[in-house]
Amino acid sequence: MFFPLARSRRAGAALLCAAAIGLSTCGSLPAQVVVDDIADPSAAKKKADDGLPEIDEIPDGSTEELLAYIDKLHKTNFKPTSRQQAEAFLRKVALTSVTVADKILAQAGPKDEARLTASRMKLQSLMLLTQIGDREAEAAVAEFAKELVAGGDTELAAEGERMLLVGDAKKALQTQDLEAAEALVPRIGAVLEKAPDDAQSAQLAMQFAGALEHMPGGTAVAGKAYATFGGAFAKSSNPQIKAMGEGFAGMLRRLSLIGNEMEISGTSLDGQPFDQKSLAGKVVLVDFWATWCGPCIAEMPNVLAAYEKYHDKGFEVVGISLDTDRDALETFLKEKEIPWTILYEEPQGQGWQHPLASYYGITGIPTVILVGRNGKVVTMDVRGEKLGEELGKLFKDAK
Repeated sequence: MFFPLARSRRAGAALLCAAAIGLSTCGSLPAQVVVDDIADPSAAKKKADDGLPEIDEIPDGSTEELLAYIDKLHKTNFKPTSRQQAEAFLRKVALTSVTVADKILAQAGPKDEARLTASRMKLQSLMLLTQIGDREAEAAVAEFAKELVAGGDTELAAEGERMLLVGDAKKALQTQDLEAAEALVPRIGAVLEKAPDDAQSAQLAMQFAGALEHMPGGTAVAGKAYATFGGAFAKSSNPQIKAMGEGFAGMLRRLSLIGNEMEISGTSLDGQPFDQKSLAGKVVLVDFWATWCGPCIAEMPNVLAAYEKYHDKGFEVVGISLDTDRDALETFLKEKEIPWTILYEEPQGQGWQHPLASYYGITGIPTVILVGRNGKVVTMDVRGEKLGEELGKLFKDAK
């Protein structure tokens, strides 16, 4: 499935952020350590600790000296020869960062700005360690986060609460514990209500809600999350967060489609307004897709086969193209002899901003929705063999 948000491949994002939920831990990594930039792939089997750069001894100095030390450490220019070596170096840097943070915390006063900096550095470094498989760090993250929540600093308490939520969310998603995941919705919602302009909390909420939608049986809980988080986003003065709230409204609208009517509107590729009344009494597959989407193209023969088998019995397909290249779209439709209506909006198709895609909060394609003869949505799980199975049920009495 393709998603509209860019996925970074640099700075070890795939390795270090896959398990993270909405926390900017990647920002705390050494900027010059690039896991994908392998100097010698043939050396990948070398021991992880071979060739690691030496790290200067931690000074017994002032807060300023310690901060300067950590700044230099995080700017270390190192190109690993294997993913294992990258992990080893990042672990070394993270452990050193935790030690330095503890030294700063021992020196800094309650209102010292360095306390906030060191606390964040420690949290992020511990989180990094958990992401590269350090089990001991998981307990340390939770313990330190609880200390911050119980402390007197409002900003640090918020950081700690968010970190606890990240840990609990990771656990719920990894274990597919739907009950635990549902219990997190009001907790995250409360954090958003307290700080509606906080981008990190908003990112946590966004990624968690999206993950819920893909959990087995998680649709209803995802709907609760979209409603709860979307309401909080609407109160934000941050334009980007407010826009996320509008997107959540669309996602909730989509999740509420089962058993309800679906609005299908727009402009066909030939520039004519689409009339939904033309679908009255028909079974309709609504397909959000694009020519650049590999899974969409892979599914096309299956949809074509279903169309050929059931079209004369009252089956129709309406494709909503998220392409931005009209020529590429027209060429594809001509070469593949696609017979059904394609909705496409100018200028340049609008891509992910296609009005219907925005209205229903489409965040990944292909998204396919099957509508019954009565105009109400039957299911949104009709890819592959499931399409034929569902159509077989709907047309079982057709000759």
